[in-house]
Amino acid sequence: MKSLDSFSLIDQLCERYPALTIVKPAIEEVCNQLIACYENGGKVLVCGNGGSCADADHIVGELMKSFELKRSIKSSIQEKLALLDPERGSYLASHLQQGLPAISLTAHTALTTAIANDIDGEVIFAQQVIGYGQPNDILLAISSSGNSQNVLDACLVAKAMELKVIGLTGETGGKMKPLCDILVNVPGRRTFMVQELQLPVYHVLCLAVEHHFFGTTH
Repeated sequence: MKSLDSFSLIDQLCERYPALTIVKPAIEEVCNQLIACYENGGKVLVCGNGGSCADADHIVGELMKSFELKRSIKSSIQEKLALLDPERGSYLASHLQQGLPAISLTAHTALTTAIANDIDGEVIFAQQVIGYGQPNDILLAISSSGNSQNVLDACLVAKAMELKVIGLTGETGGKMKPLCDILVNVPGRRTFMVQELQLPVYHVLCLAVEHHFFGTTH
């Protein structure tokens, strides 16, 4: 992990949210796995229901564009864009930001409704893992209870396809626990309390990965 002002980002997180100290080792392990995923050319698939659906979209938004740091696209792409179109290509070269590949499995309304209608509503995420998943990828599965069937099905398929499965849950881990390679089970059982702690966890993960790849001292 990189340090900022003599403290790691995760140390700072635990200072702001002391309740998360208990899951600090798991957060650090997730950070390392995300970095390894991207270094090996993988991508992150994210899923969840309700508030966790919104969290899945939020995570992808932080990964696929700049969060805090400048993310210039590769110089080779910038040069090609400028050659293809000196005006518009140059604009794109200077304004586009390098993304860290991530897909929210909650975001494709036509696809998820087709799966629900034609197959089974509980497999809306599992079907997408079949289509998108590769062994170097990570499934980030979010469920405050750890018991959402469509999320459990996605975890099961991801394990079968040799993806790493990372779970964000409440303190028990629920049925998801044995399906996860790493489980970040924040303290709390009431849904809103779990979600209040999950947000700073995934924020620090996105920040840590961004600093690893785009920090000026890396």
